Amino acid sequence: MKAAVINKLGDIPRYEDFPDPILNDGDITVKVEAVILDYALKALAAGAHFASKQFYPNLPAVIGHGGIGSLEDGTLVSFRGIKSPYGSMAEKVVIPKAYATPIPQGVTAEQAAVIPSAALSSLGPLKYVAKLQPGETVLINGATSVSGMLAVQIAKYLGAGRVIGTGRNPVSGEKLKELGADAFINLNQPDEKVVEALKKEAGTGYDVILDYLWGHPAEVIINSFTPNALGVPSKRTRFVLIGGLAAWTAQLSGQSLITSGLEIYGMVGGQTPPEAFVEGTKLIWDMIKQGKLSMDIVKYPLKDIEKVWNMEEHGKRIVIVP
Repeated sequence: MKAAVINKLGDIPRYEDFPDPILNDGDITVKVEAVILDYALKALAAGAHFASKQFYPNLPAVIGHGGIGSLEDGTLVSFRGIKSPYGSMAEKVVIPKAYATPIPQGVTAEQAAVIPSAALSSLGPLKYVAKLQPGETVLINGATSVSGMLAVQIAKYLGAGRVIGTGRNPVSGEKLKELGADAFINLNQPDEKVVEALKKEAGTGYDVILDYLWGHPAEVIINSFTPNALGVPSKRTRFVLIGGLAAWTAQLSGQSLITSGLEIYGMVGGQTPPEAFVEGTKLIWDMIKQGKLSMDIVKYPLKDIEKVWNMEEHGKRIVIVP
């Protein structure tokens, strides 16, 4: 079969022939339909991820650890549980039957490959950590990222009254408004202008802040919460950190923390409780089928893996199709 193969960690994968996987008792063969090319997959193959050797104990190997495929009867499934040296960026995979999960009708292979993981990164914090209530005001810091754009749509779907997004790309800012954002704050301006815009759009205050950036953008937001006079905070603001695209460190004013009513939480996808994961995934499927959740997806054939490996599509997700 044809596959994307590395001979050592750090290699750019090559489109090569690779032995077909062996079918054992309890296994099924899945025809691969779509695999996301994302940061995690690249980091694992580069040897830059703490789990690289766990995923690639034997080399050469086919890259990829999950994806979307079809069974002999045409049923679309998500799959995982591939045994090394095999991987998902191939024409087919062999997996234990239990590791194939049906995809609902009305959802394409490409949508199923890219949307759920990114969408859960915001659905979990909004619904299960911040416990967003209908009518509340949400600020999404880093909303021009792919996950941030999904967060805007999810916040609106969950009933947010106003959703404000931040970012550095005005063009993407206009896209956010098309997706439901009520306002966009450009971070590519002096801090005092950012603070001015934050206060203008806050109305009676932000109820929930979802942060993909941390670093200096978070410093500006949090430090802007320092009141002009001592008093009882008018509301509690739930600040949920889920990414560090700007930096993983930030200098915060203690005055902001003790006077603003700010509550800071942190969450990553792996911390989602199983029952919340199941419920959240079903909600995401429903949103996709209703046309309430969309993402710009770019497809490339598996044979072009060397060409697209280091390619970046800003605001879009790359999907590899055999």
